[in-house]
Amino acid sequence: MPLLPAGPSGDRGPRVSRRRGRKASRGTPTRRTLVWIAVLVVVLVVVDVVLVALALSRTEPSSNGTPGPVPTFSSVPRPPSSEPARPTSSAGPSTSATADPAASVVPVRRLLSASTGRDAWRAWSGACGGADGVLEHTEDGGASWTRVDLGDVRGAVLALRADEAGVSVVIGSGPTCATVVRTSTDGGTTWREGVVGSAGIVVGPDGVVLSSGTVAEPCAEPVEAAEADLTIAVVCEDGLVSRSGSSPWASLPVRGVRSLAAEGAVFTVARSGATGCDGVQLASLPSDGTVLTAVGCATGADASGAVALARVGTAVWLWAGDDVLVSDDGGATW
Repeated sequence: MPLLPAGPSGDRGPRVSRRRGRKASRGTPTRRTLVWIAVLVVVLVVVDVVLVALALSRTEPSSNGTPGPVPTFSSVPRPPSSEPARPTSSAGPSTSATADPAASVVPVRRLLSASTGRDAWRAWSGACGGADGVLEHTEDGGASWTRVDLGDVRGAVLALRADEAGVSVVIGSGPTCATVVRTSTDGGTTWREGVVGSAGIVVGPDGVVLSSGTVAEPCAEPVEAAEADLTIAVVCEDGLVSRSGSSPWASLPVRGVRSLAAEGAVFTVARSGATGCDGVQLASLPSDGTVLTAVGCATGADASGAVALARVGTAVWLWAGDDVLVSDDGGATW
């Protein structure tokens, strides 16, 4: 290769070639540059991962502890947790009401009958073929109650009537609800066979049992019946019906009737939902069912459950909720 002539500075051609080679090498990244680029990429990746993790943690549902079992429900009604204990003559006074037992053949009802303004009897009907009825007695105006043993007969209490001579009950036993009448004249210490009709009208599974025989039920679920001056009135779930003698049943224009009692030719009616009465209203209804007259209001009486009413003379007893109230003036004041 021929030598180039020296330039003005005295340098020769090959030195120019080396200078160009160094200029060309400035466009290629050095090893240190590549390392910094790699570090930057790693940092960006780490930041991206952290941001994604934070986003996921914000959208993830929070934990409320160990999940419990999924509740299940049944369409079959739950039976009561316990039934009332069978009454015994040795049971002590009780001021609180016992839980109503479950009904099977006849609806569970409350029955109440008084002999004076201080002495009265009450019962939970129980159920034929199911829980036995429960009978209780008070001699202090309802301040305390004593359970009374019904002797060797067990079953549902279908009717109850007390007077100054004693107390009579109708008991339905077994799945067919075969009835027997029992009467006590010593406060329930002993019982003997009673006379049919001595315990009053019976609301049973076969109909309404009168002293003259059994008549068909006037409604699907009769609750209670009473007789005033040869007129029988029956409390039904949807109203009040009555009949005189052998005439057919007729509906009475009285709503909200929960219980009734008879005295002479007049029914005393316990009503709920009456205008102006926050509790249970007491009203009088003559046996012909013509005019309903408001008498008084048991303010605050619990009408949400079963209600029972009894009357002897001017003394009116009301059993509503857990309370038994007594009025000495026909229900005007309590």
